[in-house]
Amino acid sequence: MVNKKVEKVLPLVQKPARYTGGELNSVIKDKNKVNLRYAFCFPDSYEIGMSHLGLKILYSIANEREDCWCERVFAPWVDMEEQMRKNSIPLYALESGDYIKDFDIIGFTLQYELSYTNVLNMLDLAGIPVRSEDRHSLTPIVFAGGPCACNPEPMADYIDLFVLGEGEEVNNEVLDLLKECKKNGDSKREFLKKASHIGGVYVPSLYDVTYKADGTIKAVTAKDGAPKKVTKRIISDLDKVYYPKSFVVPFIEVVHDRVVHEILRGCIRGCRFCQAGFLYRPIRQKKPDTINCQARALCDATGYDEISLSSLSTSDYTYLSQLLDEMLAWTVDENVNIALPSLRVDNFSDELMEKLKKVRKSGLTFAPEAGTQRLRDAINKNVTEEEVLKTARMSFEGGWTAVKLYFMLGLPTETLEDVAGIPALAQKVVDEFYKTPDRVKGRGVSVNISVSSFVPKPFTPFQWDPQDTMEQLTEKQHYLLKCVTSKKIGVSYHHVNTSFLEGVFARGDRRLGAVIEEAWKNGCKFDGWDEQFHFETWLEAFKKCGVDPAFYANRRRSYDEVLPWDHLDYGIRKQFLIDESEKARRSETTPHCRIKCAGCGTNRLNGGKCDALCKDMV
Repeated sequence: MVNKKVEKVLPLVQKPARYTGGELNSVIKDKNKVNLRYAFCFPDSYEIGMSHLGLKILYSIANEREDCWCERVFAPWVDMEEQMRKNSIPLYALESGDYIKDFDIIGFTLQYELSYTNVLNMLDLAGIPVRSEDRHSLTPIVFAGGPCACNPEPMADYIDLFVLGEGEEVNNEVLDLLKECKKNGDSKREFLKKASHIGGVYVPSLYDVTYKADGTIKAVTAKDGAPKKVTKRIISDLDKVYYPKSFVVPFIEVVHDRVVHEILRGCIRGCRFCQAGFLYRPIRQKKPDTINCQARALCDATGYDEISLSSLSTSDYTYLSQLLDEMLAWTVDENVNIALPSLRVDNFSDELMEKLKKVRKSGLTFAPEAGTQRLRDAINKNVTEEEVLKTARMSFEGGWTAVKLYFMLGLPTETLEDVAGIPALAQKVVDEFYKTPDRVKGRGVSVNISVSSFVPKPFTPFQWDPQDTMEQLTEKQHYLLKCVTSKKIGVSYHHVNTSFLEGVFARGDRRLGAVIEEAWKNGCKFDGWDEQFHFETWLEAFKKCGVDPAFYANRRRSYDEVLPWDHLDYGIRKQFLIDESEKARRSETTPHCRIKCAGCGTNRLNGGKCDALCKDMV
């Protein structure tokens, strides 16, 4: 519902459909018949936010409640923001067009560290004080969740409460409490103290942080009855948990313009660099019948002709063959494509290949992550070169001619020999194509290697490791390009300065809040976009605030150092992470969960159960 002020500026901006609302399946309610107005804010552009599955799920759950109206809010692009500020248009929600400063609760999802300045910018554009301490009334409450909430400390000054873990149940509990506190006339402080006792809710203002002379943390101390540790929330039964019957269908093309269906949560693999693989444990799977019914209903409700089966490792879904049989029974006739992201080379079978032949072909993507076996063992990838080449051979025999391989630079213990191994492995994949007698004739092969820079993240075995400096990463990128000898191999890689900044905030503490605010005041926003990223402005902000970013990104931390997230519990035993860190130094692997339980500890969050089909759970 677009107001007249907005109507006037829409012809002046690119992609005005980002700002109009009114899309198919968007939820419209009578605001006079609800008790709670909820703005779900995605701190990035419409195209990015509308592709996010978590938004779709939590938006639908909240709108199932008769007492709540949840509306979507995205960060306006720079041209629209300019017009909004020029014409005194505060940030508004798409469904109603109402200004979100008058809503009861404002929720942000923190998917990546480089979105932090957008959070501040959206609050300011809404006319809401950015600092929590400057917001005195009960509403609006500003809360946040998502993967970056596992270390919320850099944003602690700006967010009233964080939701740790999975939000399907805890979000409703927060809404229930806010509704009760509004009815009782409670203060914001009273609400926050009560909220701190909801499982999975972290209220940063109820914790004091003290520091040692060397700048490391001395202690994080709970006060006012808040729990000493806050434990993340998980959903035990994915077959019973709510899943949307429809998605909002955008008017314009978005990044993932398709039905996305989650088939499992968690990961059995234990790759030591992968934060998601640890944060989302324990592994839990949906039954094939549940997935098939829900996916078909979503296609009927949206008109999409593609379904992406989403997970951290789709080929680890136990019932994948059965699921594909059930889905192909109707998707082939209805010309609906099935996309299988996150496939692993070590369980890519002939049977799976035969099923993939029945859907539309696109390039296949695999992630060896490292170029040598020694380094793959160090990161616990548990993939061999022979498995990579065997999978490539199967792909080429199946009619594929394009393969994308994901790698990382800067992994702990990496040497230049490991870097040279990346294009060497890609070349072997190229050679495999020409050695395959049953390959597609008359077409060449394309092998693209995408190389990201390693960022050590909380709750991983590498959380204590230093990140390579920007100079080291740049040197490795140049060496990598020098080692590529075939025109059949394409290379893309990330800018090292954005990876450096990500590394700073991934393991940062509360002292970085001032840096974020200073950078934002000086124009930083949309930092994840190359054309909007201003690294020099960030360096000036660090300097003005007296903060050395290398202290956070490039310093090795001892096992006994108090980490900024040590008072948060994601279920993973710290000793397990230490043991895995030490095994990485020796290039020793750990079998995946279905071979032998490594005792990570996350099964205790699920009543001692884990659906990883472990042979020997501890």
